[in-house]
Amino acid sequence: MASSVLPKALLFDCDGVLVDTEKDGHRISFNDTFAERELGVTWDVDLYGELLKIGGGKERMTAYFNKVGWPEKAPKSEEERKDFIAALHKRKTELFMALIEKKLLPLRPGVAKLIDQAFEKGVKVAVCSTSNEKAVSAIVSFLLGPQRAEKIQIYAGDVVPRKKPDPAIYLLAANTLGVEPSSCVVVEDSAIGLAAAKAAGMKCIVTKSGYTADEDFLNADAVFDCIGDPPEERFDLAFCGSLLEKQFVS
Repeated sequence: MASSVLPKALLFDCDGVLVDTEKDGHRISFNDTFAERELGVTWDVDLYGELLKIGGGKERMTAYFNKVGWPEKAPKSEEERKDFIAALHKRKTELFMALIEKKLLPLRPGVAKLIDQAFEKGVKVAVCSTSNEKAVSAIVSFLLGPQRAEKIQIYAGDVVPRKKPDPAIYLLAANTLGVEPSSCVVVEDSAIGLAAAKAAGMKCIVTKSGYTADEDFLNADAVFDCIGDPPEERFDLAFCGSLLEKQFVS
């Protein structure tokens, strides 16, 4: 039975939710950047899976180099290292965007369907990501198309000082969209994203991705392998509303 309640806003994480970008997208782009700069660094699939527990690409590289040692070509001072990391990340983003523009990474099943359902019912849609804003905008524009993109708000990168699992980006989205956090439903794929959504006081549905299938999603309001397109649809906008309906009834 369809829910009589609908979310005021549907908030999507980007990487792993809209597109399964990590293994064959971001990881490859990081490695190509390291190779171009002759840093002698390669992130294999398992290592990158561990690094994904750190929100943000610049933060990920910094933590990695702090742990294993900085490359010989890296500067010595902390301030110069920030610029070094920023330059690496800028180049990595350019390489990643080239993959997106060539549409080499497809949307996950059901993403476009759920977004279209939200638009039809007047539900606001936003993407909230720790990734670089240009990379997120490229995914939204090239893979969801310009008509959808113009209706979708994007909150990404360094728009907030603290990244997931901190709730700052979700609270910023709710505040900017003019909705109560308790009326929002988030779609995430990771434990740190789930933690951010719940800390913001929002309902959260997890759609597992390649890297996150074995993470702990005990606090999620629902867990699926994907959103899914008919006839293999896992959930729809009405299901999102049913999560809120339970909240208001209880």
